[in-house]
Amino acid sequence: MKAHETLQRFPNEAASEIFQYLYQNDKPAYRACLQVLASRRRLRPVILERKTRAERHAWMHAELARKANDDAATEVLQTWLLGGHQQLICSFLDSLGIMHDGRGLLDTLPPQPQKGRLQEAIDRLLENHSRFAAIAYLHLFCEMDIADWPTLKEIISEDSRLCLAPQRLAA
Repeated sequence: MKAHETLQRFPNEAASEIFQYLYQNDKPAYRACLQVLASRRRLRPVILERKTRAERHAWMHAELARKANDDAATEVLQTWLLGGHQQLICSFLDSLGIMHDGRGLLDTLPPQPQKGRLQEAIDRLLENHSRFAAIAYLHLFCEMDIADWPTLKEIISEDSRLCLAPQRLAA
């Protein structure tokens, strides 16, 4: 699933947590997202800033769920995960024995691990971390240019814990 498709399936409460995290912890990223989305809709950001935060976040959620905004959705999810869920990322990579910089970033990706090891790493993620963060991370991981792990994609598509029901978003 692409980032915008992931956000399409996130419930409003989970998406709101993402925007709230950005608002509280990474104001430049929050403002940049708002600016990009507003300009793509030919709106002035000040109009959005006048809305309540809940209304603004619902609008941002709906906009980031659009295919045209997949690049912005990817950026938002990456910022949220690397900022607020770094331990999740490091835990996944560590459980697979993948070297990283200590913050979850890596230069090269080794060949795909065995299915059993991948399943164990996913099980640990789901036991110890937010389900929505785990789902977002695993889907973003699969979409990376350097990731060619068909078994991971297979596990994600078959594991009911990683499925998100499509949501209806207000426009």
